[in-house]
Amino acid sequence: MMTIGDIVTTQKILIDALGIKRLHGVIGGSVGGMQVLEWCVRYPEVVRSAVPIATTMRHSALAIAFNEIARQSIMADPNWNRGNYYSGVKPEMGLAVARMIGHVTYLSDQAMHRKFGRKLQDKETFSFGFDGDFQVESYLRHQGTKFVGRFDANSVLYITKAADYFDVTEKMSKAGPLHEGSRHKIKYLVISYSSDWLYPTYQSKELVQTLKRTGQDVSFCEIEADCGHDAFLIPDERLTTLIRGFFDGLD
Repeated sequence: MMTIGDIVTTQKILIDALGIKRLHGVIGGSVGGMQVLEWCVRYPEVVRSAVPIATTMRHSALAIAFNEIARQSIMADPNWNRGNYYSGVKPEMGLAVARMIGHVTYLSDQAMHRKFGRKLQDKETFSFGFDGDFQVESYLRHQGTKFVGRFDANSVLYITKAADYFDVTEKMSKAGPLHEGSRHKIKYLVISYSSDWLYPTYQSKELVQTLKRTGQDVSFCEIEADCGHDAFLIPDERLTTLIRGFFDGLD
C-alpha cells in the first residue's frame, strides 16, 4: 500500500537527481499539506521553511468515513472487477459517485446555499422523479461525469487510503528544534480556513500547539472564507500577501 511517506521519498529521489540540496520553501494544501509535514519530519535538514495549508496531522473519523464511502462506491461498481478493468469497461459510475461525495466535502453550507439554494434546473416545478430537479443535483452529476474523463478509479482508492493512514502527530511532537543558530531549523506558516469542515481550524491549531511545544518557529493564520475546503484553491490576495510576507521575512 502506498503511503504519503512513499510519495515524499520519491520526491526526495527526484530533487537529489536534480542536484538540489536545500528547499527554500515546501508548500501544499490538503493532501499536499500532508506531504509538507512529511518532508519536515523525514528530511528536516533539507527544508528551510514550510507552509502547510488547509491540512491536518491525521484524518479525523469524519474524513475517513467520507473516504470509505467514496471507495465503496467504486468497488461496488461491477466494472471495477477488483481493480482489473484496464482491458475492459471502466467503473465510471462508481468513480463518478465517489467524486460527487468528495466534492461535497470540499464545499460548505454557506457556499452551497449561495450558489444553489433550492433553485431548480431548467424547470419551474418538481418532477417528483429521480431525474434531478435541483441545480445542485445537476452540478454534482456534471462534476462526477467530468472527473471520470481525467482520473483513474484505482488511483482514488490508493490516494484516499494513503491520506487515511497518514499520521505524524507523534513524529511532530518529537521533532524539536536543532541547536541554536542551526541553518537547518525550519520556519513554519500554518494556514487554515474558517469554513473548512473537512480539515477544520482546530486541527491546524493542534499542529501549531505541537510545534510550539517543541520550540519550533511557527506562525498561524485562519483566513475568513465561506467556500469550505475549496477555499485554498481559489485565488485570494490575502493568501498571496501572507505567503509573500512570510518569505520576505525569511530573507
